[in-house]
Amino acid sequence: MQTIVLRLMLSFVAVTVPGSGIALGQGIIPPRPPASDQPVVTVSVDLSQKIAPFRPIYSWFGYDEANYTTTHLGRALLGELHDLSPVPVHIRVHHLLTSGNGQPELKFSSTNVYHEDAAGHPVYDFRVLDGIFDAYKAAGVEPLVEFGFMPKDLAAVLPRRHQPYQVHYPGSTISGASNNPPKDYRKWGNLVQTVTAHLVQRYGRDRVQQWYFEVWNEPDIDYWHASREDYFRLYDYAVAGVRAALPTARVGGPATTGPSSEHAADFLRAFLDHVASGKSAVTGGSVPLDFISFHVKGRPTILAGHVTMGLSHELSDADHGFSIIAQYPRFRNLPVILSEADPEGCAACSSRVNPANDYRNGTLYPAYTAAAFKGLLDLAQQHQVNLISMLSWSFEFEGKDYFEGFRSLSTNGIDKPILNLFRMLGMMRGNRVLASSSGSVPLQTEVESGVRGSADVDALATQAEREADVLLWNYHDADQPAPGAPVNLTVRGIRAGVRRVLLQNYRIDGTHSNAYTVWKQMGSPQQPTTGQYEKLKAEEGLQLLDSPKWLDVSDGAVHISTIMPRQSVSLLALSW
Repeated sequence: MQTIVLRLMLSFVAVTVPGSGIALGQGIIPPRPPASDQPVVTVSVDLSQKIAPFRPIYSWFGYDEANYTTTHLGRALLGELHDLSPVPVHIRVHHLLTSGNGQPELKFSSTNVYHEDAAGHPVYDFRVLDGIFDAYKAAGVEPLVEFGFMPKDLAAVLPRRHQPYQVHYPGSTISGASNNPPKDYRKWGNLVQTVTAHLVQRYGRDRVQQWYFEVWNEPDIDYWHASREDYFRLYDYAVAGVRAALPTARVGGPATTGPSSEHAADFLRAFLDHVASGKSAVTGGSVPLDFISFHVKGRPTILAGHVTMGLSHELSDADHGFSIIAQYPRFRNLPVILSEADPEGCAACSSRVNPANDYRNGTLYPAYTAAAFKGLLDLAQQHQVNLISMLSWSFEFEGKDYFEGFRSLSTNGIDKPILNLFRMLGMMRGNRVLASSSGSVPLQTEVESGVRGSADVDALATQAEREADVLLWNYHDADQPAPGAPVNLTVRGIRAGVRRVLLQNYRIDGTHSNAYTVWKQMGSPQQPTTGQYEKLKAEEGLQLLDSPKWLDVSDGAVHISTIMPRQSVSLLALSW
């Protein structure tokens, strides 16, 4: 059987492209996948059928703990994120304005940028904030500046709410006064103006006007301890402050939770109505809005003793949010930023806290994300909205056990399989082209009920000059063992005169691009030896399934056969 899963009988030495995390081989050949008696899935890609320019919505990341940015591992990971994408990578963090000692802890951080003297006059200290933004600059990434949360000396004292400023995890970290409204909205506006002016002075007007400025986070829930009308006022003063310092700044919001909740949907609609009404609390005139943001989240559970993902919830959030935006012709073409887009809602809640989060270390996370990526693109096209960002709320956690089960991209400096999915997406470019699969689950089914029957064996394809890329996955919500899916892929529309193409098949599965399984084979050491750590580093990057090979082109087409294990992802890169 001529398939690309047949391997060379000789091993080859692992080589990693410097700065890319991409391994061109591996020292140990995994066992040959078993033959499958499953029905063959037929995938067809037509390079002549262009759909739209490929949107790199994957190149956005974020995290609660802003102070992790300046740690050794945080800086290293920022560099890896920069290296995975040919377009700018954007970083969003909470707590850029929060008071404290600048030390990170779970679900909290601080910059102490603002306090008041005994007479109530503002005093600014930019040392911690500058360290964070300097790290972004050094890594070559761009911030999505989230204005939040409220400095201690500016936070209003709320009647019948006698909370401390900070509540430590595992307590409700959003119940503290750091999520209160300001005691003086004019001081809040001046704070935003002063911070923006400082950023312009330090990093340059040309650079800062390319950033996005978002006002607060999830004001429809307890991240905001006031009414939605109070949030609109907060937004108006923040936008006026930003624009006073930088008239060309790109500002937006409201960063609500998922609009499949009627409460969140009402909030999003009310915010858009507020902007459309043209009555700023500051100027009485129009309210600027350069992008619209909201969040989409899945909902994993434990069913019949195994993790079962909730893809339908994330896609339903997007479906409802896009539908709302499409009802406003004035806003329909504005960029839409999903400023958190994840399988669930708490990155810092490890799988020890919630066993349903056990998806985070292995291949279920990247397989889910591949399916969600295509679903979000298709929903945006269906509603004709301008989606530019699917921001993964994931980074790294300091001082925690190896593979403890946080939603993170790396653990103690070892990249997880999910980071390799983003590396795959970073290799795709050009135009999205037509791809169809006999094994795909219809989009409407995914929105309504997820992938609970047959697996979703599907593809997403792009074409650029002298290359084409096909992302292929075998995903199911339920994390249960299942036979692999045989796939016959045909790529048509290769330009006339091309006689051979080079195939490189990058793979994420149980034995490829997967340091987690290697760590488990070592006995799950929490204090790995130097040799063990080096082996984990050697296995963490994106790896080829087998050697690159040349394929003959016949009538403008090539045919490829492979077996996709359950919860696996391949990137088939063709070049000529």
